[in-house]
Amino acid sequence: MDLGLQGKAAIVCGSAQGIGFAIARELAQEGALVTITSRKADKLAAAAKRIEEMTGADVLAIPGDWTKAADNERVVSETVAKRGRLDVLVNNDGAPPLGDLMTFDDAAWQKALERNFLSAVRMTRLCVPHMQKNKWGRIINITATSAKAPIPQYGLSVATWSGLFGFAKTLSLEIAGDGVTINTILPGRINTERLEIVLRFEAERSGRDYEEMVTEDVKRIPVGHAGEPEDIAALAAFLCSTRAGYITGTTIQADGGTIRSLL
Repeated sequence: MDLGLQGKAAIVCGSAQGIGFAIARELAQEGALVTITSRKADKLAAAAKRIEEMTGADVLAIPGDWTKAADNERVVSETVAKRGRLDVLVNNDGAPPLGDLMTFDDAAWQKALERNFLSAVRMTRLCVPHMQKNKWGRIINITATSAKAPIPQYGLSVATWSGLFGFAKTLSLEIAGDGVTINTILPGRINTERLEIVLRFEAERSGRDYEEMVTEDVKRIPVGHAGEPEDIAALAAFLCSTRAGYITGTTIQADGGTIRSLL
């Protein structure tokens, strides 16, 4: 299937590793002109080299802190200057700390709000005018299934990502006439460094063995295994494609059937 991404300019945030890296690689494989960005310059450079070796693509690596407005502006302006256009934005980062909600002070909440919500809003605000100019654009937000089916100790993420859902749905109505779509992917248990952190946290809190916790966690997934970053990347690439122009304002879970609600 031709996804129509050849020559499209894409920015993928948090793309030095994990889901962000997989999405950047998938888009590059489809012929997109990919910009990757992350905080650590050395890891980012290594990621760019790997993608180039795997796909033959020309990857633009721009180090930056996703939570800083000046870095957001620089990533977008350098991408447009280099590519001459901007068509795709993938808002992706890690997540705030886990813990009981009543233990977090204002500083922790502000940091979570900046990381999960305001940074995505800011990047979207910077990118949409370039997409509107060409009457075509795709925005993808990466969150997690916990934002739809809350889990104790995940409250910082749940609360701030819920705000992002509202932002994305409202914006989808405002920019639909410009040929720009915005959708949100909710990954379930995906084999990344973040999943290991989460499971070790849960094992420590419950006083249980880590390996036992991993085994139990997998049993809760109907398909019988955790997902891979490539599973999310494939969905993201489709939503970024010309084939997905009639899909906007949605939140789509990719969790192996874990969430059992009808809606």
